[in-house]
Amino acid sequence: MAHSCHNSNMIKKKRNDRNYVIYLVTCQDTNDTYIGVTVATGRAFLKSVKIRWQKHVSRAKCETKNWNLCKFIRRNKEATFTYEILEVVRGRKNAYAVERGYIYDNEPTLNTF
Repeated sequence: MAHSCHNSNMIKKKRNDRNYVIYLVTCQDTNDTYIGVTVATGRAFLKSVKIRWQKHVSRAKCETKNWNLCKFIRRNKEATFTYEILEVVRGRKNAYAVERGYIYDNEPTLNTF
């Protein structure tokens, strides 16, 4: 699958009443994990996570970010990943607080601290 590298400079309206999805990504080959948050697209929560994961993979391949997740994706090109929803949270500030709690409690190996 070919990946295109592009940067969108679209202006987005700021909202604080949206749903956010806290998600867990697991590498099936190594059991390494990543916990993240993304804005929900309507009620398609798992689809929102899938789209966010595709952005992570694209960023790892197209940019030189030195984040744990990006480095791992570049080193493990054939790895199989699964993702799951941990929680759906209302409001951005609350979502990031909940995400930090999951990271603290679960100590995912691929998050950059």
